[in-house]
Amino acid sequence: MSKRNHYNVYVIELSKDVLYEAKFKKCNPQYITGKPCVYVGMTGLDPDIRFDKHKAGIQSNRYVKQYGLMLMPDLYEAYNPMGYDEAADKEVALGIDLREAGFGVWQA
Repeated sequence: MSKRNHYNVYVIELSKDVLYEAKFKKCNPQYITGKPCVYVGMTGLDPDIRFDKHKAGIQSNRYVKQYGLMLMPDLYEAYNPMGYDEAADKEVALGIDLREAGFGVWQA
């Protein structure tokens, strides 16, 4: 893997309790009850390490720190690794795709 292609997208399942957060709920008007709530991100680290950092409060998204349950590799593994620009584009596209499928989605 070249230094240029070391970026990864990742998806973290969030507890359904995140739906009590007004800001999260407002950003997901098309959420379908029963579908997962997720955080979609990108990183230059291994997704497992990035998840651990979120949970430890290191450069963390507050929804992941408070509600993060586990990584959902089935939703992102096929794309990794990639270059920075490709990862940035894939993060946005993946968030859009999941939101269109009825997921509750948060992206920083």
